[in-house]
Amino acid sequence: QVQLVESGGGLVQPGGSLRLTCVPSESIFNFAAMGWYRQAPGKQRELAAIITSGGYTTYTDSVKGRFTISRDNAKNTVYLQMSSLKPEDTAVYYCNFRRVADWNTHWGQGTQVTVSS
Repeated sequence: QVQLVESGGGLVQPGGSLRLTCVPSESIFNFAAMGWYRQAPGKQRELAAIITSGGYTTYTDSVKGRFTISRDNAKNTVYLQMSSLKPEDTAVYYCNFRRVADWNTHWGQGTQVTVSS
């Protein structure tokens, strides 16, 4: 069973920045796609950003220009750098990796991001 460990959430003021980190229990090279989803209270979980094994990135419109997803192969880590944060970015953020070997997706436990003054 793949384990994904997230960290970096917290409380930040509007306009501030946070960096989320997701570390898998096996090599990052075992995954075809690595993404960050978020779920706000009373809303469905939505994709925020995704990066493929080839480095291709996709962002939902509401975060384009403010969020950056990246990977560090040496540290076996995927990041979500969030800037110019808005109250509507408040949500639980989950990392989600799709494993090449079985094409199954795996979820982290979630990390809370709260944007409030």
